[in-house]
Amino acid sequence: MSKSITAKDLNVYYGDFLAVQEVNINIAPRSVTAFIGPSGCGKTTLLRSLNRMHEVLPGARVEGQLLLDDDNIYGPGVDPVTVRSMVGMVFQRPNPFPTMSIRENVLAGYKLNGSRMSKSQADDIVEDALRGANLWNEVKDRLGKPGSGLSGGQQQRLCIARTVAVKPEVILMDEPCSALDPISTLAIEDLISELQQEYTIAIVTHNMQQAARVSQKTAFFNIAGTGKPGKLIEYADTSTIFNNPSNQQTERYVSGQFG
Repeated sequence: MSKSITAKDLNVYYGDFLAVQEVNINIAPRSVTAFIGPSGCGKTTLLRSLNRMHEVLPGARVEGQLLLDDDNIYGPGVDPVTVRSMVGMVFQRPNPFPTMSIRENVLAGYKLNGSRMSKSQADDIVEDALRGANLWNEVKDRLGKPGSGLSGGQQQRLCIARTVAVKPEVILMDEPCSALDPISTLAIEDLISELQQEYTIAIVTHNMQQAARVSQKTAFFNIAGTGKPGKLIEYADTSTIFNNPSNQQTERYVSGQFG
């Protein structure tokens, strides 16, 4: 479990529009990498390309290579559904399935894949995933209740449990705390640190303090202007990005001069 991610000369398009240009990056296994930069600079587009989620939009495509370890996820014959089972995603707003119970939410990935299992196997998966998301003790006595009845922070941890239940190798997080209060945000950040022991994690965040707290590496993206492609400006250890960046654009952004 846990794989490296390598982008080589990666261009991401929506139709004829080049959204992200020539990204070269290597993300180590069992690490947390933060994507930062102003709105519209391609952070989320790049994140979604890491599990081919951007392809749900008509005309979306990539050029270049994107490797999980040594396997190009955009290679000929590669099934996007298989890629998404290996690279899970947690979205900006908690999105438990509203008609499903807490238990059913955790098992949703298996149900969608048509997997068969015994009740005891399902019970073990549910408990392991909820423990992995630090949610088991809070919900173990109400697994049959709707997931939508949980607090916002609990719902986001339920979505993380749903992601880890299917045993991915990479977890992508798109501003997972933007809709949460400070206490719930701290719980998610603590959880990210624990998940890092098993998973490769990439997180988009507009919160500079959060990037500094949770990540080992930070990638700064910027855009030259409206209609221009987003570009990776600097990628380095998080401490370097925030304390001694090599690019003036990075320094101006992390110091709050723009963005």
